[in-house]
Amino acid sequence: MKLGARIFKTGLAIILSLYIASWIGLEPPTFAALTAALAVQPSIYRTFQTILDQFQANMIGAVLAVIFVLTLGADPFVIGFTVVLAIALILKFKLEPTTIPIAIVTIIIIMESPGSNFIEFALSRFSLIILGVLSAFIINLLFIPPKYETKLYQKILNVSEEIHQWLQLFIRQSADHQALKKDIVRLEEEIVEIDNLYLYYKEERNYFMRNKYAKARKVVLFRQMAITTKKSLFVLKNIASRLNNLHEQAEEVHELLEKQLYELTAYHELLMLRYVGKAHVEQTDSTKAALHVRKEALFNQLIALRDQETLTGEEWMHTLPAITQLTEYQEQLEHLEQLIDSFFSYHTSENKVKVE
Repeated sequence: MKLGARIFKTGLAIILSLYIASWIGLEPPTFAALTAALAVQPSIYRTFQTILDQFQANMIGAVLAVIFVLTLGADPFVIGFTVVLAIALILKFKLEPTTIPIAIVTIIIIMESPGSNFIEFALSRFSLIILGVLSAFIINLLFIPPKYETKLYQKILNVSEEIHQWLQLFIRQSADHQALKKDIVRLEEEIVEIDNLYLYYKEERNYFMRNKYAKARKVVLFRQMAITTKKSLFVLKNIASRLNNLHEQAEEVHELLEKQLYELTAYHELLMLRYVGKAHVEQTDSTKAALHVRKEALFNQLIALRDQETLTGEEWMHTLPAITQLTEYQEQLEHLEQLIDSFFSYHTSENKVKVE
């Protein structure tokens, strides 16, 4: 079983909130621990945003709870009505829906035992809730900072390599169609994880101005890496749906198609390694030149066979979309190379991704 950084941060936030609540003398400290556990987020930015939203949501809940207890009492019907009204206001102000559970807890805690010192009691409970949120933010800020850049690169690299392996099996006519269909479903889920990691990375804020422009270019660069990987998966799905038909094409077309596919996967791998300094510019330049020559030859061969009526209408319908997808994939790769060139022309030493 693998324990992630967020699990450890949740435990540390609970410990910190319990210690601080006990040290200050706020009772019961378990309320602070409960809030801290719910407030830990996957990134520093999201934790900071959570603090703002939680503060507003809890303020709404606390104010409503105090007003209704002082005016209508603390009957179950009043508590339920207060909760409904608080949820409506939170949604009206477009606060994060994740703040609703803590706001409900705040209302119930404050309204549970109205006594002679009700205002003091309410302030104490509200302070415990805010203490838990602040503890989560401190832990997220100081301990185990997320390295979403490395995680994102590794994820894109791994998914790309798996897609390329399937494409290589197609070239060798060794792909198991049933296994490929199952793996495509899993790879689509991996793409969703890439999108989530990209959002976390994009949300990360820089605390030093000197890193501002490098981060902005990296955000664009990683977005293109993700787009290129999605395109490679789209090519794989397109080929998988036409697997039998493509293997039955004219030998000349099939051979050119296989070579183009081989060069595209090699080009993609070189670009990914070039970003971390493991491939030279000359390697990608020669591969790109070969791709352009072969792309033109592939289209010319296809048109010639069509004009000679060697290629049937059905074969044309299956071959042309596959070649079009390869062309679009190549265009995305070339755009990725342009972004890599642009990045390193301005930020030669800014890349700190470590390949495991």
